[in-house]
Amino acid sequence: MARKTNSHVTDALFIIGAGMVGAGLGLLFAPRSGRRTRRDIARFARSVSTGTAKAVQDFADDVSGFADTMGHKASKLLREGRAMTRRSKERLLSAF
Repeated sequence: MARKTNSHVTDALFIIGAGMVGAGLGLLFAPRSGRRTRRDIARFARSVSTGTAKAVQDFADDVSGFADTMGHKASKLLREGRAMTRRSKERLLSAF
C-alpha cells in the first residue's frame, strides 16, 4: 500500500513539473499579447490548482483507507491475543 501511495505522489509531482516546463516553453516560443498571456497563465494556474487539489485528496483518501485497514487488523490481532492468553491461562491452571 505504501508503494501505491508513493507512486501516486510521484506521478502527481511529475505531471505538475511537466506541465510547468511545458507552460514555460509555450510562453517562450509562442509570442502573444500581454493580456492573452496573462489570461493563459491564470487558466493554467487554475488547472494546476485543480489537479493538485485532486492529487492531495486522492492521497488523503489512500492514507485514510490504509489507517482504517491497519486499525481493523490491529483490533483483530488484539482480540485473538487476548483469547490465546485466556486459553493458555486456563490450560496452565488445569495442569496444576
